[in-house]
Amino acid sequence: MNPETRSFYHQRTFTWTHVAWDPATRKAVIIDPVLDYDPASGRTSRDSARKLLDFVDEEMLDVAFILETHAHADHLTAAAWLKEKLSCPVAIGKGICRVQATFRDVFNLVDTLTPDGSQFERLLDDGEEIPMGDLRIRVVATPGHTDDSVTYVIGTSVYVGDTMFAPALGTGRCDFPGGDASRLYDSIQKILNLGDDAVLYLCHDYPTDGMAPVNCVTVAEQRMRNIHLSGGVSKDEFVKIRTARDAQLSMPGLILPSIQVNIRAGELPSAEDNGTSYLKMPLDAF
Repeated sequence: MNPETRSFYHQRTFTWTHVAWDPATRKAVIIDPVLDYDPASGRTSRDSARKLLDFVDEEMLDVAFILETHAHADHLTAAAWLKEKLSCPVAIGKGICRVQATFRDVFNLVDTLTPDGSQFERLLDDGEEIPMGDLRIRVVATPGHTDDSVTYVIGTSVYVGDTMFAPALGTGRCDFPGGDASRLYDSIQKILNLGDDAVLYLCHDYPTDGMAPVNCVTVAEQRMRNIHLSGGVSKDEFVKIRTARDAQLSMPGLILPSIQVNIRAGELPSAEDNGTSYLKMPLDAF
């Protein structure tokens, strides 16, 4: 049995947030919510997250989990704010501990961040299942883009994070700390082996002018048209393609603020004695 899914597009960061629920029991999960953030002013808002709350209320859904597919480098998560409003736990893959250890050093957070995943209510292991009403969510570890990347499988509905994009855009980059194109290839095979009819819900889409963003594609479409995968690309060929592409990419515009927040499960840094929270900007670190 498959869940119902409603997808919400965050235009500024090109991010899809998905609300999935069991139609029989109305139990639900929110996957990859976005906190609005203006990098020019440093201002945050919860307008996009409030749309999720409004939808949950309208549909009379009972949110069991907020699920992160990984610690994102391109948007800030609204998980902490939604957790407070909905009184539900935030979960992420166990690999978050390695990501935290890496970026604790980058941002010199030795005194304020313990890299044990305790900022999240639940750390998820490969093959683990969590309930959503009468449905089960299966966790599939899909590292390669990042150490902590996971995919959530509910029936034939599959929430892939940044592991794969729409066919015209290919696959997730692998040049972040902990990234590995060979591991990503293996992870993608797990997803493709779910069957041609499986529907892959994407975390991002970057449409060209005049085109609507795509929130999902089938495995069959990925096999036929994905620019990094079609034609039965071998692992060695994929690694060459992915490595060459990564060498052309600049850093995501929001990586420095977003990682600091996202490895804390969406909690902003504690306010200083003037009542203001601050994010760090490491100079010449990359």
